[in-house]
Amino acid sequence: MEFAFTDEQLMIRDTAQAFLAEVSTSEAIRAAMATDTGYDRQLWQQICNDLVWPALHIPEQFGGMGLGYVELVAMLEQMGRYLLCSPFYASVCLGVNSLLLAGSDEQKKQWLPQLAAGTTATLAWCDGSAGERGGNWNADTISATATPDGQDYILSGEYRYVVDGASAELLIVAARLPGSVGAHGISLFVLPAHTAGVSRQTLPTLDQTRKQSAIQLHRVRVPASALLGKAGNAAPGLQTVLDLAAIALAAEQMGGAQQCLDMAVAYTKERVQFGRSIASFQAIKHKAADMMLRVEVARSGVYYAACVAQEALEGGPLAGELSEAASIAKSYCSDAYFKNAAECLQMHGGVGFTWEYDVHLHFKRAKASEHFLGTGAYHRERLAQWLLDQEGAA
Repeated sequence: MEFAFTDEQLMIRDTAQAFLAEVSTSEAIRAAMATDTGYDRQLWQQICNDLVWPALHIPEQFGGMGLGYVELVAMLEQMGRYLLCSPFYASVCLGVNSLLLAGSDEQKKQWLPQLAAGTTATLAWCDGSAGERGGNWNADTISATATPDGQDYILSGEYRYVVDGASAELLIVAARLPGSVGAHGISLFVLPAHTAGVSRQTLPTLDQTRKQSAIQLHRVRVPASALLGKAGNAAPGLQTVLDLAAIALAAEQMGGAQQCLDMAVAYTKERVQFGRSIASFQAIKHKAADMMLRVEVARSGVYYAACVAQEALEGGPLAGELSEAASIAKSYCSDAYFKNAAECLQMHGGVGFTWEYDVHLHFKRAKASEHFLGTGAYHRERLAQWLLDQEGAA
């Protein structure tokens, strides 16, 4: 596959970079971190109303711009680079994708225009056992139940690690039919966050630039119209959503790895020792070269995965490679971002982990995003199993 940005994609990327460099400054990030929601509501409205970013890859018939996943990834790269504190990832990469893949036309017409206009959403599926099992993020982590009751469903259970779950206005939740196990019996439901029986709490996390929450459903009654797709058959669609979300997260990680390189180079050029800048020392040059190599390899993996993601959304011939591409991108970018953040901190010396410098913000984001949706080790094991399955099928 030969890949090169179109003029329109370059414009989207450059516009995002220029805008975020201006509004997602060190001071703005720290101010957003101190809020209950984790983001500046006025900035979010500007992003929605003026830039229309949440509508980027929503089809035009549902109020969107009708662009592709490559354009979305180009924007996410800049968001990760500048640590934008916003509900964009949860609303677009989790909420919008869930509705695009699992929703009926009626549900898409009802909800997607609202999300395009700035309504915030998120996806809840994990019960907390992902951390206990060393990073297993598949359907086995769903313990919430959906019990049929006449024309309605009764939802009960708890979710953890829900991105922006305490502030989202719309919840998409995964639940299983009573008695089902594994990937069988999984259903997706969409419901307003203020529905009776829903309670939410913000969780303390290492990365304060992205809020995570716990959500409890206490016998929440929802109508059959809240069901996305067919009852008990949502596992394949949910996995596709998680693969798309992993590619989106990898794009942010790649952007963060680039920023760590840029910060390290800028600082070492200014830091003088023994009468010259430390950037001239061979050991520093070797570290910077290794950091650049990680970024370039990560960029190749992410944009290939973005092309595959677009095929998956359109039902193209590469759709079957989505799991492979997602695991390749997420595993490499998780390692690359954390290693670059660690090297950046070392090259800054003692000031690297002080509050005045942004290195520690990237270091924490790198570690948190490494674990979310599966560590590099988890995805490499998943990739190996996928290859074995392909070999067996052949």
